[in-house]
Amino acid sequence: MNSLNELLAILSIIVAIILVIFIIARYTYLIKKTMMEHGIYQEQQNSKFKYLDIGCIVFGLGIGLLTSSIFTTMKITEDTMDLLVWGTILVFAAGGLVLAHFIRKRLEK
Repeated sequence: MNSLNELLAILSIIVAIILVIFIIARYTYLIKKTMMEHGIYQEQQNSKFKYLDIGCIVFGLGIGLLTSSIFTTMKITEDTMDLLVWGTILVFAAGGLVLAHFIRKRLEK
């Protein structure tokens, strides 16, 4: 019975993710179609900073993982350790995104 509940939970998460992706793709398609019907053409941006955000976020995640490994050596409760580890990873990932924003702003001048 327990494995059935876990299976249903996993399937519902997968279905929810697929539905979100479908809704976003459909909405984007309809917006582009409507813009083209009204004669509005969006210029393609050949950005040389295409992967800057992803790279900085991944770099931030890596630094967060390295930093959070310090918490695993401390003698604290498991719940506190999990909170500190995930918090550190998310903070450094957000820092990577902020860093990407400032790099892009500086290089686009």
